[in-house]
Amino acid sequence: MTMSQTVGWAALAFFPATMVFAALMDVTTMKIRNRLVVAILLGYAVLAPLAGLALHEMGLSLLGAAGVFLVGFALFSRGWIGGGDAKLAAASALWLGAAHIPAYLLYTAMIGGLLALAILAFRRMNLPANRRSPEWVQRLHSPQSGVPYGAAMAPAALVVFPHTPWLAAIL
Repeated sequence: MTMSQTVGWAALAFFPATMVFAALMDVTTMKIRNRLVVAILLGYAVLAPLAGLALHEMGLSLLGAAGVFLVGFALFSRGWIGGGDAKLAAASALWLGAAHIPAYLLYTAMIGGLLALAILAFRRMNLPANRRSPEWVQRLHSPQSGVPYGAAMAPAALVVFPHTPWLAAIL
């Protein structure tokens, strides 16, 4: 196995695992920790050059991620998404690359819309009074709580990831 293939396999394990972890963290705590976002960024910084991604490709990915961050920050400043969501969107856009950001954002919007509808339907249901629900279930049920968009970003990223150059390193 070549170095590029080894790094490709490492990326194939690392990025999906961190995205699933981010989704679970967001659903259960309504927070995406900065440490996780930094880990995703550092994972890219270490693995991208080792996987043989071209410098111009990494530069375009960085520019695309910066654009996603700026839009995310604008949405955060309006209270439409959380700060962790904005940072996670940018970090995951970096991994997916500039060419795949539109598909990622489209999938995120579609999955996010379905997630919001599911949470709204869940909030219309009565939680059983005689059974103690976990705190995170009560939080999701509360109309004062937001929508954990990390839970939409993760599956969107996982749908797009196989179409990125990361898998070319393996094949």
